[in-house]
Amino acid sequence: MQSEVTAEIGGGLPRTPPTARAVPGASPESSRAVRHPARTVLRVDISPATVLTLVLVLAALWLLIRLAPIFLVLVVALFVVGTMSPAVRWLEARKTRRGLAIAFVFFLVSIAAILVVTLTIPSLVHQAGAMLEHEPAFRAGLAERLSRVRVSEPLADWLRSVRYDGPGSTIGATAFDYSIRLFTLAAYGLSAVFLALYMMIDRDRLRGGLFAVVPRSHHIRLSRVMLNLETIVGAYIRGQLTTSFLMGAFTFILLKALGLENAMVIALIAAVADVLPYVGVFVAVVPSVVAALARGPEIAGIVLVVMIAYAEFEGRVLIPRIYGRSLRLPSSVVLFALMVGGTLMGIVGGLLALPVAATIMMLIEELRVELPGEQEQVADTEIRVRDELAEQEYERRTEGVAAVQAAAIAVEMSAGRRLDERRPADPKPPDGDE
Repeated sequence: MQSEVTAEIGGGLPRTPPTARAVPGASPESSRAVRHPARTVLRVDISPATVLTLVLVLAALWLLIRLAPIFLVLVVALFVVGTMSPAVRWLEARKTRRGLAIAFVFFLVSIAAILVVTLTIPSLVHQAGAMLEHEPAFRAGLAERLSRVRVSEPLADWLRSVRYDGPGSTIGATAFDYSIRLFTLAAYGLSAVFLALYMMIDRDRLRGGLFAVVPRSHHIRLSRVMLNLETIVGAYIRGQLTTSFLMGAFTFILLKALGLENAMVIALIAAVADVLPYVGVFVAVVPSVVAALARGPEIAGIVLVVMIAYAEFEGRVLIPRIYGRSLRLPSSVVLFALMVGGTLMGIVGGLLALPVAATIMMLIEELRVELPGEQEQVADTEIRVRDELAEQEYERRTEGVAAVQAAAIAVEMSAGRRLDERRPADPKPPDGDE
């Protein structure tokens, strides 16, 4: 030991590592095995079923991307069905045939749409033409006001240099492009309306086909999910119409009170833009402020402050309360869902965020999903017992029945149970009363 330490200190050759030192009496093969330990080889075997599943998933994603417009048409049609179905059921409850009820509801909606278009479009076209006619004078006056402030002089110079009739102008091509887009959008919208009409007419067969591919032990839950989805869609549409109407009415009253022209056009723009999450606020505020600049910077400042205040009031108070009550979502969930949907998918994600969030919470509740941090309560046990009894009753009533009739029975049982759950409980009689 002392000689080895001395050799290392004196600069001699280092000691042989323990793993490489020869063991007395060992064979050469074992010495080589010690110097070169065996390596562990990890093999990954991919089964043909896994490869086939991956290919099918990729093909489904590709098909979904390619058929995105058709998928959006289907979503819009389902929204229309969810909006119209309560009115149709109300008429059916009053001894009206379903076909006649559907025709009457769609007739009333068509008449309302025609009246709105007839009463607003001529005025809108007149006001839009007046805005275009007075645009050069308005732009010149705005540039003159901006040139008085040194900071805004570059903007004033840019407004003076804008030309619409130059040789390189692309207004005609842009207008043609937008007209083609509007025509395509109108065609998709009309297709969605007709698809919704056919879905409501063929409701029994479509529902029977869906129930035919689902095991009968899940029919009761499926019927409850379908009824709740219809309620969510109708509540979302009513909430969206309410907020858009309030935004348009507020803008119209504000501009009229300040004596601004073309208030109806700007109010309609604000009402339509209110559908868009986040971006809609700017689309609604900017035209109002630009129109108010013709009356002076003071009026424009008043419009800007009041519109921003109303936008904040709508986003912080109205939207959580309206959608929270109709969709049974907490206010924090409403705001969080809007932010997540707008971040992930933009405008489309923002539009679908609230019904998707309400659907997820509804599925967790209806499918009795056990969350990790939640303990089962006595009420949960009672609900599970009621579910089992309802499924047994459904199995008894639908034995030997076709899928169409079975679907109708499931929906009837689920609707009756929902009415019982919403009905207030009868007060208990006092002690001693029979």
